[in-house]
Amino acid sequence: MKGVEDPAVVRVLLADDHPVVREGLCAMLESDPAIEVVGQAGSGEEAVTLAERLVPDLVLLDLRMGAMDGVAATGHIRRRSPRTKVVIVTTYEDDADILRAVEAGAAGYLLKGSSRAELIDAVHGAARGATVLTPSLAPKLFRARAVEAPLLSGRECEVLRLVSQGLTNGEIGRQLFIGEATVKTHLLRAFKKLEVSDRTAAVITALERGLLG
Repeated sequence: MKGVEDPAVVRVLLADDHPVVREGLCAMLESDPAIEVVGQAGSGEEAVTLAERLVPDLVLLDLRMGAMDGVAATGHIRRRSPRTKVVIVTTYEDDADILRAVEAGAAGYLLKGSSRAELIDAVHGAARGATVLTPSLAPKLFRARAVEAPLLSGRECEVLRLVSQGLTNGEIGRQLFIGEATVKTHLLRAFKKLEVSDRTAAVITALERGLLG
């Protein structure tokens, strides 16, 4: 098994109610030897069950799959398997859908028209803790939030920039020569100003409002 032999391999669970789409995504991902598709789900409920059992690094999740949609499944997966990242991959570009997915804890939102290279880069980026978003969707997320941009301090912006690069609190502290507890304080203050509850949502909000330069 690749995932057993090499811990650097990103273990991915695919969830889409169309078998042809799942097979296409699987073929694209497994063209990269550093990605292993460990399971496939045909519904939101099945995705939640498999994510809890397999504990993949990442779930690529369709948005609309019947009784339990991708947003609801994202919330369940993040609560039951907090170490597993979720990236929504969909054909839908509705502003509200994007916002709901991010608020549910998704690490990113990609369109199914993304190229193989974009998809693979997104998988590796999300697995490292980075926020991934199809560039054309950022304005939609901004419109969905439609609130006045809060003023972040220079240090808060620095911390969020490093979060967007996938650095941990400890790594950020070492790079900025501050304690890990101080990094956490800056993040909590940024969360409050941005009216979000996690790192991914904070980075996406700050980026789409132009706060990180």
